[in-house]
Amino acid sequence: MRISRRTQNAIDLVTDADHGAEQCIVNHIRAHFPTHSTLAEERGIDAPPTSRYQWIIDPLDGTTNFAHRVPMYAVSIGVEWNGRGVVGVVYDPTRDELFTAEAGHVAYLNGQPISVSDTTQLDGALLVTGFAYDIRDTADNNLNHFARFALKTQGVRRTGSAALDLCYVAAGRFDGFWEVKLSPWDMAAGVVILRAAGGRVTDLRGHEHSIYRSELVASNGRIHDEMLAVISEGLSS
Repeated sequence: MRISRRTQNAIDLVTDADHGAEQCIVNHIRAHFPTHSTLAEERGIDAPPTSRYQWIIDPLDGTTNFAHRVPMYAVSIGVEWNGRGVVGVVYDPTRDELFTAEAGHVAYLNGQPISVSDTTQLDGALLVTGFAYDIRDTADNNLNHFARFALKTQGVRRTGSAALDLCYVAAGRFDGFWEVKLSPWDMAAGVVILRAAGGRVTDLRGHEHSIYRSELVASNGRIHDEMLAVISEGLSS
């Protein structure tokens, strides 16, 4: 398979697959829910004035992996009702894994219930994180937090897909995840799935999380306070 890459800047990639998948998803939503609004990574927002529902779409989360043929990427679709996340769907085509959840109900992987891990101590935890495309150009690049966690946990991984990172915490594969520069489409579906699986989500200071603010700490809940304590060491006052 030939992959057509387009470079938005020196390190930010977009492929024809991003645009093609997004068009397919938006067309399907418009065909079945013509009054609903959409917020998609490549095309932005399309918001009818009376819509109470918003579909938040990342057609290819993990574009850099996809462009380099690394099998770690996903389609992520979240649904908000009156600004509250109510449905999350994340599909990993390379493993044929479909993560789903409805707020207030159980989270599923391929139709089977999932839940977060029972790890209770940070020093026995496996964490995951990511880095923004502008890591070369900003001091807020997450490297300080990464270094601290690397010394205080069983390990830290980077997959390149925030949507899958959240789902992997929901499924107990990772115990916690944090990142400092995310977009709504990176988080919308995965946050619903993680919460339905029993996880906890806050901002870096332990306050209420919003997908419209770029930072996130997600965990099985049991190690969350320890994660916040480590992060607080690297936060500016």
